[in-house]
Amino acid sequence: MPEILYEDNHIIIVNKKCGEIVQGDKTGDKTLADVVKKYIKQKYNKPGDVFLGITHRLDRPTSGIVIFARTSKALSRLNKMFAEQEIHKSYIAVVNNKPPKLKDTITHYLVRNRKQNKSYAYDKEVKNAKKANLTYELIGNSKDYYLLKIHLHTGRHHQIRAQLAKLNCYIKGDLKYGFPRSNPNGGIHLHSYKVEFIHPVKKEPVAITANPPDDILWNYFAGILD
Repeated sequence: MPEILYEDNHIIIVNKKCGEIVQGDKTGDKTLADVVKKYIKQKYNKPGDVFLGITHRLDRPTSGIVIFARTSKALSRLNKMFAEQEIHKSYIAVVNNKPPKLKDTITHYLVRNRKQNKSYAYDKEVKNAKKANLTYELIGNSKDYYLLKIHLHTGRHHQIRAQLAKLNCYIKGDLKYGFPRSNPNGGIHLHSYKVEFIHPVKKEPVAITANPPDDILWNYFAGILD
C-alpha cells in the first residue's frame, strides 16, 4: 500500500520508500508506478488499464515525494511545469562533513557516465557537461553528521549526490558517491521533503511535505524540520 500524501482526479502524490523504483529498469523489479496503479484500480474499481503518467523520477536509494498524473491533460501540464521550473522541490540530506558555508548556491558542470550510472561534477565547463545549480543550507547537526536543506534549480542526473560529493559532503549510506559504508536498508539519507506548485488543473496552490524514513538519525533531526 503506497503512502498517499495528496490525491484528486488529476494527480496523486506519494512518499516513496528507499529501494523503490519509480519506473521500470533492467532489473525488472516491481515499480512504484505499478503499486500506485493497483491502488487506484482497487480503490475506484476501475476496469481495464489505469492511466498513470510519470512526471519525474527519484533515485532508487532516495526517499520522498513523487508526483504522478492521473490524466493525460495533467501529465502534459506537469511536464511543462517541470521544464519551466514552476514546481519547487526541497530536499533534506544527512552528510558526514560540514559544508564550506552555512548557506550557499553552488554551480558545477555534470558529466553523466551511463555505463557506471554515475555523474561527475567539475568546477569548469567540460565536454558533454550540463550546468547544475543548487542552494544548500545547514540547518542542524549531531555529533557526527550535518543536516542540509537543499533547493534544486536544475534537474540533472544524481545532481545532489554529485554536487555534495564535490564539496566533500558525502550523503550517509551513499557508497557510489564516496560515503564509506552502506545503510542497512540499502537506501541513502537523501529525502525529497517538500513540494510546492500551482495545481495544473484547479490552479490552486499545493504544498506537500513528506516525513523521512523512520530511523534513528532521521528521528534525531525531526524537531528541526518545518
